[in-house]
Amino acid sequence: MRGWVAVFALCALLIGGGLRPAMAASEGTLMGYWLSQDHDGVFLVQQCGDVVCGHLVGLQYEGTDVPRGHDGKVECNLMMLTDFRPMKENTRKLQGHILDPDTGHVYDAQIWADGPDVLKLRGYLGLPLFGQTQTWTRYTGPAMGPMCKMP
Repeated sequence: MRGWVAVFALCALLIGGGLRPAMAASEGTLMGYWLSQDHDGVFLVQQCGDVVCGHLVGLQYEGTDVPRGHDGKVECNLMMLTDFRPMKENTRKLQGHILDPDTGHVYDAQIWADGPDVLKLRGYLGLPLFGQTQTWTRYTGPAMGPMCKMP
């Protein structure tokens, strides 16, 4: 009996160990700098404790006045992607929330890699069916200027 418990424990360890790197690799391809679909913002997607999050680190704007959200605060370094975790039904995707800084509304969202340099983000209200998907590309350009100004 003791031998079967050891075999079962070893199998569980091997199966669990085999799944974790695949999930970590999927999350790992999402990490880094991403250029928004409209090429007007750059986001840093990174691990934040046990979840994935994203900050707005680059903005396209004229002059020296940094864009401000609905609350009057500057959008530079604003945390817009929060609490992203692997989905139970599709571990290739992460589910969390996205902030619309213009309105202050927080929407449900999903992100996933669609290749090494493509990130898909779907924001929605209630059900993913009622949403919109954007395609972001990996940002490889020069560093941001002062106050998150895009070059």
